[in-house]
Amino acid sequence: MNAIQTLRDARPDRVVAGGLGHELRATAMVWRREMIRFRHDRTRMVAMLLQPLLFLFVMGTGLAGVVDTGGGLDFRTFLFPGVLAMSVLFSAAFAGISLVWDREFGFLREMLVAPVSKSAIILGKCLGGATTATLQTLVLLALAGVVGVPYDPLLLLTLLALLFVGALMLTALGVLISARIKQMQAAMPATQLIITPMMFLSGALFPMAGLPDWLAVLTKINPLTYVVQPMRSAVFAHLELPPAARAAFDPAITWGGWVVPGGVQVLVALACTGLIVAAGVALFNRTD
Repeated sequence: MNAIQTLRDARPDRVVAGGLGHELRATAMVWRREMIRFRHDRTRMVAMLLQPLLFLFVMGTGLAGVVDTGGGLDFRTFLFPGVLAMSVLFSAAFAGISLVWDREFGFLREMLVAPVSKSAIILGKCLGGATTATLQTLVLLALAGVVGVPYDPLLLLTLLALLFVGALMLTALGVLISARIKQMQAAMPATQLIITPMMFLSGALFPMAGLPDWLAVLTKINPLTYVVQPMRSAVFAHLELPPAARAAFDPAITWGGWVVPGGVQVLVALACTGLIVAAGVALFNRTD
């Protein structure tokens, strides 16, 4: 039974709400709807992959002859983690703001009349958007060897896990925007206004070493930085590089002189993701 018919049949006289299991089933149903939508939207899959591929192979190849990496490092290898993050950036955020589309066409109303909490609906939406965005990166991960990134199973799993965290963060951010905006024409530019600076200030496209103080501060308060930099560190840990190249292209993140360990960076990313998801759920509960 498809998701729309399930929601139409989910009337209080047919379903008795209550309990964690009931909420989890509702979350899974919304997640499944996102997966079905993703499977049938092949145009979106191709379009969302085109930009990262252009950055990796066109811009990366063009800058490789200009940027001095100190020898032993292909500039495309440096770009690879950032391009992976970029591949989930727009897809995840737009999955979140598709709630505006659901609101305009009445599907959101059908979900809200079902005897389930709004929190279950939003969590399912966030998980579905994060899953579809992460799945899109499999094509890019398959090209890792072309840019000098080894096909190490543990490395690939680490990258996928961090990408899912980043995708969940950005989908929740899209939901947060959708809670206040009622028209898709307004949601698209508002989302781009937020996620584009996040992309550029995460170190996805440039090294974080030697930045001006004001720019270094902005990168450190950007939650996406704590997804991109652990991915880059994971990649660099599997490469044999000169110390100068590692210091220039994989510098440590510091807070007031304290070097932030990789594990703490991941915890920061998880904490920011949890806060954004909670804020999206809370704001949605107050507005719809």
